[in-house]
Formats: sequence, structure tokens, C-alpha cells
Amino acid sequence: MCLIVLGRNIHPKYKLILVANRDEFYERPTQVAHYWKSPPNLLAGKDMEAGGTWIGVNRQGHIAAVTNYRDPVNYQNNKASRGQIPVNFLDSKISADNYISNLEQDASKFNGFNLLALDQNNLMHYNNQNGGPSILEDGIHAVSNATLNTPWPKVIRSKEMFKSLVERNFTHDDLIEMMGDSKTADPKDLPDTGIPKDMEEAVSAVCIRTEKYGTCSTTTITITNDGEVEFTEKSYPVGKRIEGVERFSFKIDS
Repeated sequence: MCLIVLGRNIHPKYKLILVANRDEFYERPTQVAHYWKSPPNLLAGKDMEAGGTWIGVNRQGHIAAVTNYRDPVNYQNNKASRGQIPVNFLDSKISADNYISNLEQDASKFNGFNLLALDQNNLMHYNNQNGGPSILEDGIHAVSNATLNTPWPKVIRSKEMFKSLVERNFTHDDLIEMMGDSKTADPKDLPDTGIPKDMEEAVSAVCIRTEKYGTCSTTTITITNDGEVEFTEKSYPVGKRIEGVERFSFKIDS
């Protein structure tokens, strides 16, 4: 997952509105969103190479999502899969705060990541490269491959589009369409994250399209004030992937 945009308590109907793009190599094997057999009650797509996920929700209305922290100089192939982080949280019965406290002790086992974790009380962010966890205040937030609300062009652009969209009547399909924006940033505005400049420009788009790597799916999750969850995932026909949309809805278990 490489871009997550969300609004917390910004809408009269919803306590959470979230939309996220997963950017990955097209050939990496993936299952579309479904209810897992193990852990039970987990709704998420599945990375078939390492067994984890990039974003998911459980029957308690808890949500977890990860993005990679881009740091090619310090990347190590032997680190544990970051996709296990959201799975482990959604399979636990502890608060986001306690989960992150435990995770901090093992954070060095993983390459750089951002975690967003929502429980019944708090929405928290944790980046294992830049300090401790924080509780997200009400408002609009976004995280890509730096840390929370880092003013990269795609982060600024996506937050602006998101704000404009949720201020009027919107659907999950509207949010997904928003995340299909493939406009790249002006070269003078690009960050320097240690990758070639042509790739830096390519991945500056909200929706990335290169020959072998890019946005493979978009996920939208909304939770109403009375506990109704809607989950939509759109998969794109890139590489050998098949285009399709998966839709789910349920009431949070009390």
C-alpha cells in the first residue's frame, strides 16, 4: 500500500472515510478481498507471496493498514514481511495503543513502515523510522511512503481532492475514481528518496503506471456513526491481474 487518505469525524454520517491505493509489482501473486478462514472474521486482500495483507478490517470494526517507508539504502531482504503487521493486530483483542507498544519492541525486525490502526476508541499512526506512535486528531490525513502528512505532491493533491469530494454526496466508486488520478508532479517539486529521478517522477502520481510496477488495487472503507461498515476493493487489469470489484457490508459486533 503506497497511499492512504482518510477523514475522521469530518462528515455528519461517517466517523471514518478511508481510501487507499496498493502499489506493487504487477506479477506479485495476490488474492482479492475476502473473509479469511484464519484468522477468522478478517476481511482483506491477501499477498500470496508472504501471506500478509496491506489493509483489512475485522467484525469489531478495527482497521489496520501499512505502507512501506521508502529507504532503498537501508532496505534489507532478510527482514520480516510488513504484511503480517495488520494481520496480527486484526487477530488480536488488544487496543491499538497496546498493540503498537508491543510492536515497538520488535520494530527493527521490519524494514521501514507506517501503520494506521483503528480500534473502537482511537485511530493511531506509527512509523518505525521516525519516533513513537501518535493518536490522529479529527480531520483529513494522508500517508504515502514517508510518514504521516509529509507534504509530498501526491499527499497534498490527494488530500485536496478528498476534501472536495467528501464535502458533497459521494459514493465508494467516487473515491475510487479519485484515486485513479495519474498526473505526475512537477519535477521541481519531487522529493529525493534515493531512487532514479525518472522513477521518482513516475511514482509521484496518485495512481502509478509503469511497465512492471504500479497501482494494483484501490480499497475504500467507511464506518457510519451507528456502526455500519462498507468495504469496496477495485482490482486493475495490470500484468496478469483481472479487473474486478468486491463489495462487502456488515454491522460492527457489539
